[in-house]
Amino acid sequence: MDIVERFLSYVAFPTQSDENSSSSPTTEKQWALLRHLEQELRQIGIADVTLNEDGYLFAEIPATEDAAGPGGSEPPCVAFIAHVDTAAEAPDAPADPRVVAYEGGDIELGHGKALSPSRFPELNRYVGQRLIVTDGATLLGADDKAGVAEIVTAAENVIGSGRPHGAIELCFMPDEEVGLGARRCERSQFAAEFGYTVDGGRTGDYNFENFNAARANVTFTGIPVHPGTAKNKLINALTLAGLYDASLPDERPENTEGYEGFYHLLTLEGSSSGAVSSYLIRDHSREKFEQRKRVMEQKAAELNERIGHELVRIEISDTYYNMRGIMEQHPRVNELALEAYRACGVEPAVAPIRGGTDGAVLTFKGLPCPNLCTGGENFHSEYEYISVEALDKCREIIEYLMTHVQ
Repeated sequence: MDIVERFLSYVAFPTQSDENSSSSPTTEKQWALLRHLEQELRQIGIADVTLNEDGYLFAEIPATEDAAGPGGSEPPCVAFIAHVDTAAEAPDAPADPRVVAYEGGDIELGHGKALSPSRFPELNRYVGQRLIVTDGATLLGADDKAGVAEIVTAAENVIGSGRPHGAIELCFMPDEEVGLGARRCERSQFAAEFGYTVDGGRTGDYNFENFNAARANVTFTGIPVHPGTAKNKLINALTLAGLYDASLPDERPENTEGYEGFYHLLTLEGSSSGAVSSYLIRDHSREKFEQRKRVMEQKAAELNERIGHELVRIEISDTYYNMRGIMEQHPRVNELALEAYRACGVEPAVAPIRGGTDGAVLTFKGLPCPNLCTGGENFHSEYEYISVEALDKCREIIEYLMTHVQ
């Protein structure tokens, strides 16, 4: 199947995950795409396919008989991993993408939105290419259905070509966007010596380090009093939430880049009598990461002292850690990926992920798993897009790795 046709078939499935759900997958609708993929993997010629009760889809392509390299040694088994869920920052349905031959300038998406180089200057990189864009009402879903389409298409091509290759494992996971993707996935489920998540950004991006990540929930308890008689009595929980947020260092996603960490107010829900703020805490440095958590706890204590009541409570839970230290112990895994990029005519852009991947969690579980590019841009928004050429180039990189690892 053509990779564009495959990708568009995947984005037709709404698959947003839900951080407030305790099921696996966290949403029932992820099952539809997982079951579709289960059947598709069998159709392209993979016999060993398993979709387990938690929504993890595994497939193994055995090594060919002529796979042995110099000296008769069999290549290592390599895993390729992507997630099927999409983020909650923008609607995921009804998706109505289209392909645009981009000649520069603005692209009118619809619903009052436009892709413009004045706002998104990276668009200028894609003049002369075909862009898959949204209609302005939903996200596209390239994060990470592009990765899924690239892996499946590469596998189909490798199987159909009869080229020699070592054993290949595929794994498609739910719930990555809510930080749960690899939590129910164990090292023992993989025969692979190492793997690659296909969950990165623009073509050429390569990541073997990521944020340390935590989630903080700050609860504010108000003291409600009728506003007509509230002087010196009422304490507004929403006001407390605003005071708390203003007390944090001005290190937010919109003010940071590269290795700079941040505090990100993700949600604020409640009323004057009670409210909860949810924050993401991120930093590449483990030392600075721990310091950020202490700052948030200190600011809660200071606000309680200021108001003279214990009305602010904070709970912090770690989500994932930076895989760089472990990946530096496996230099060959990085070398193979960078070799594949260059062999396919792509100059690698090695950079830290300003986020995380399932690979970070798997790396700490014993499966070294850096991150390959997908070619997408503007993830988690209605302005998300990917070029047809990028989809195919990232597929080519994966295909090279599947057939050249020794």
